[in-house]
Amino acid sequence: MSLSPAELERFLSAVVRDELTLSLMIWGAPGVGKSSVVQQVASAHDLGFVDVRLSQLAPTDLRGLPVAEDGVSRWYPPEFLPRSGRGVLFLDEINMAPPTMQGMAQQLILDRRVGSYVLPDGWFVWAAGNRKEDRASVFDMPAPLGNRFLHLEVRAEFEAWRAYALARGLHEHVLAFLTFRPELLHRLDTVSPAWPSPRSWEMASRLHRSGLPVGPAVGEAAGAEFEAFVRLYDRLPDLLDVLEGRAAGVSLPAEPSVRYAAVVGLAARARGAEQAHRAFRWLADGAGAEWLQLFVATLIPRLSASGELGELAALMERDADLAALVQDALSLAEA
Repeated sequence: MSLSPAELERFLSAVVRDELTLSLMIWGAPGVGKSSVVQQVASAHDLGFVDVRLSQLAPTDLRGLPVAEDGVSRWYPPEFLPRSGRGVLFLDEINMAPPTMQGMAQQLILDRRVGSYVLPDGWFVWAAGNRKEDRASVFDMPAPLGNRFLHLEVRAEFEAWRAYALARGLHEHVLAFLTFRPELLHRLDTVSPAWPSPRSWEMASRLHRSGLPVGPAVGEAAGAEFEAFVRLYDRLPDLLDVLEGRAAGVSLPAEPSVRYAAVVGLAARARGAEQAHRAFRWLADGAGAEWLQLFVATLIPRLSASGELGELAALMERDADLAALVQDALSLAEA
């Protein structure tokens, strides 16, 4: 079953809500957000979160150490395994573990116990791993172990990543560039150790904010394209003038790449419903429905998260012509 990160989050939330203690295996390329989604779901539901990397353990690290007690060996389980409460026991990069460790995990996954240790009720066992085609150093998963899981596959999807990037405050330049070139959100390079992925673009945002080149995070080719795109910002109109209502005589750039930068820049910089409404009006005077749709798709998650969407809706209701244009844009997005 192939899911976007947003769909995976909804699936896992439903599993938690209905208390389906079924073991899940989440497959996907490196950097698409598998681990991040699991952590977000655990946090959203106030669950504990224990991340276990089987590839870094020996069999006794999981089963525990035998200790003689009254002439009998007792297995003392490791301290990192949960003993109470509710949470997610996350076996990340499970197929990077050698077969002996994967075999040791089978009992924990199926029977919720290993040695003398018993996983408390209320804990979910989820795992994640990369595929062989992702150039990952993985072992084949034994059929008996694989058959103990429900299997989900995560794919990179730009719309879901854009909402995440806005919430995380990634640099406006990164957001605008990937809106213009969404195919570069995830592109595995079998030659270069650095290549574009949702994870590496987040690192690139931090580099760019510090004035450093992004090539070490996303690769030289993607980095060069990004730097060329950033230079387009010198050709943008003053976006603050637009947001503050001082845009008389200012036109939307004609070149598509610069338009992408302007539209996403406005959505990223708008502070509050008043500025968003001014940007809407300016775009409506010089852009088609597809550009309004791009503005809407970038802006709405931000205002929704800040609780200002209702105020914007009230402003739009008093501007019937603009409201009709925005409705057309939303219809285009749904088509």
